[in-house]
Amino acid sequence: MDLKSLIRTIPDHPHEGIVFRDITTLFADAGGFRRAVDELVQPYAGQKIDAVAGIEARGFILGGAVAHQLSVAFVPIRKKGRLPWRTIGTDYVLEYGADRVEIHEDAVAPGARVLLVDDLIATGGTTAAGVELLRRAGAEVAGCSFVIELPDLGGGGVLAGLDAPYHALVRFEGA
Repeated sequence: MDLKSLIRTIPDHPHEGIVFRDITTLFADAGGFRRAVDELVQPYAGQKIDAVAGIEARGFILGGAVAHQLSVAFVPIRKKGRLPWRTIGTDYVLEYGADRVEIHEDAVAPGARVLLVDDLIATGGTTAAGVELLRRAGAEVAGCSFVIELPDLGGGGVLAGLDAPYHALVRFEGA
């Protein structure tokens, strides 16, 4: 099964010049979705992982499934103002704007090994913010898992600079 073929490409979304990789078509294929989750889990099977953190919103879908497979807790990383209790947050820049993400201040126990999951890594800004938040909360980031990598946008280099290992299931060259 070719996971890449299950991902829809939408030009000029959400802005002109952006090529959006839509994984809802992957989610709609039961076998493809199962395979993607299994492949996101595989590098961490047998390792000590205490929690999976997923970045809003598609990272919730994937991260929840990965946490279930690993039988560990799930930590939501949300956009500013969406969590109901005391939070810590960080601002970041993405390819077409700026934003802020937050976690509850007690989302992870100090020393917890956390796997960060999202659908895609592009420039690395959102993931770097997630890594920073988890570390500020006292967690050790065991790794980062993505369905898609856009290597031409440099996110892998950003994670290397943060000493945050990662893997992605498919790559789309040329953005």
